[in-house]
Amino acid sequence: MTQKILIVDDEPNILILMEQALEYLEDEYNVELLTTNNGESALKIIKEKKPNLIFLDVMIPKMSGLEVCNTVKNIYKMTDVYVILLTARGQEFDKQSGIAMGADLYLTKPFRPREVLEKSKEILGLE
Repeated sequence: MTQKILIVDDEPNILILMEQALEYLEDEYNVELLTTNNGESALKIIKEKKPNLIFLDVMIPKMSGLEVCNTVKNIYKMTDVYVILLTARGQEFDKQSGIAMGADLYLTKPFRPREVLEKSKEILGLE
């Protein structure tokens, strides 16, 4: 079964950077990369495609990343989906909010593309 990664960010440069960081997984492991730029379409994709891993920006239009995370983890009960929140806000309070909503990990921008790739491989068991 093909593993899927969903990248949700309203900043086009971040989407491109994330895709570039993860295209190795597409080529080497046949991982499917999905992208969107708002919370509503993210939820639709999550319900339809059931990604294994989601990189979720906190500050996105139509529905915040925190709301999306809460919906996925606590309403849909999709506990097998690994959610990594991405945010420019690195205060402890923000991290606690993310973890409270069910996020598995919290990455602060700017992040290192190599870190994103290594973490993705680890989560998807592609070592």
